[in-house]
Amino acid sequence: MPKMKTKSAAKKRFKMTASGKVKSGVAGKRHGMIKRSTDFIRKATGTMVLSDADTKIVKKYMPYNR
Repeated sequence: MPKMKTKSAAKKRFKMTASGKVKSGVAGKRHGMIKRSTDFIRKATGTMVLSDADTKIVKKYMPYNR
């Protein structure tokens, strides 16, 4: 049986934690910072853990990171 392939886009954007959760960068900070509140910009730093529904989708794209 052939090997399953990992989606290249997924491996660039997501990391798995030791407990099996999926980490990603926070959305909404690419451009347009002028109109965003300083509170939003401050909260959107670093990484976040994806919701259960999104985690299920990402895990299909990354079969060897379980």
